[in-house]
Amino acid sequence: MLQDKTILLVDDEPKIRILLRDFLEKEGFQIMEASDGRQALELFHSRMKEIDLLLLDVMIPEYDGWTVCREIRKISQVPVIMLTARAEDFDEVHGFEIGADDYIKKPVKPTVLVARLKAFFRRQDNGSLKEKPLEFGELVIDTGCHQVKVGKEEVSLSPTEYSILITLVQNSRQIVSREQLIRQVWGYDYYGGLRTVDTHINRLRIKLKSRGDAIATIRGFGYKFEG
Repeated sequence: MLQDKTILLVDDEPKIRILLRDFLEKEGFQIMEASDGRQALELFHSRMKEIDLLLLDVMIPEYDGWTVCREIRKISQVPVIMLTARAEDFDEVHGFEIGADDYIKKPVKPTVLVARLKAFFRRQDNGSLKEKPLEFGELVIDTGCHQVKVGKEEVSLSPTEYSILITLVQNSRQIVSREQLIRQVWGYDYYGGLRTVDTHINRLRIKLKSRGDAIATIRGFGYKFEG
């Protein structure tokens, strides 16, 4: 339920924070606020267990959004959605490379933002196969607690990386196109490029280490989970 979801909103413009906070609170979200990168990190470190998602502007004082995201990824896989007014494709790819889960370009209508957040949480809540642990050699996926292991080592995946893995597993030995992954993982209202998928797949393979080869690239078509 949205009433249980707490968002850390990080933006240096008070008017934007007030506008977004009012809309999000009306929809049932709990909101924490930070006006710069240093404050965001301090707040996250002190109240990490309470925060379900970061809504993080890129161009903020002290530490920029990239730095904040990078530091958070060292200790947590909490979902991070980046907000930026910069339109360069490099920004989008760079954000995903350092661990962001989604990317929204400013200006964004509050109603659109609320819809994106609801869809994001809905996909996370419904992303489990709700079956007993799945085993593919050393790779074990416990869908009940969203836990992934390779051998005895637990693999720390972001919610987006986990959703990609589950989507591929659900379509085991079938080719899943980049467009299909975007629809399943990010939703129909996502406007990013297909390179987003490649970036996440590369990160996922690295994290799966010896079992990264379970995800095969089918050139010109997409990806396939071969177990």
